[in-house]
Amino acid sequence: MSQHNVTLGQRLADRIAVFGGSWTFILLFLAFLLAWAVLNTEILGPRNQAFDPYPYIFLNLFLSMLAALQAPVIMMSQNRQSQRDRLHAANDYAVNLKAEIEIRELHEKLDALRERDWAALAAQQQQQIDMLTHLMERSTRGDRV
Repeated sequence: MSQHNVTLGQRLADRIAVFGGSWTFILLFLAFLLAWAVLNTEILGPRNQAFDPYPYIFLNLFLSMLAALQAPVIMMSQNRQSQRDRLHAANDYAVNLKAEIEIRELHEKLDALRERDWAALAAQQQQQIDMLTHLMERSTRGDRV
């Protein structure tokens, strides 16, 4: 799946998953939770004006809704990532297969060259043996070399 065929929802899911899994999100969310607790407990609590007093039920509702929405978005992004991983794996397999075929062909070429060289060497050795044999026969007959 190319980057051009990606829908707006898929791009948004990817971006949310990337941001939701970052230290920036964690630190911002921690700051938000701390601010919520300080505002409702320390600032507005003593004046009896807290919009979400101590057990923070309203905050709990928001956190539950956030988790309910964030989980499927992250799952969508993970599904897309697994699709990309499968495409990369298939491409890697094709590249590796081609490289293996090329290496095998190189081995075959080297084997053919080696076989040709061995045959030439054997022929040359046979020629030298024939020459030595001929020389030995001449020397045993007393011919001049």
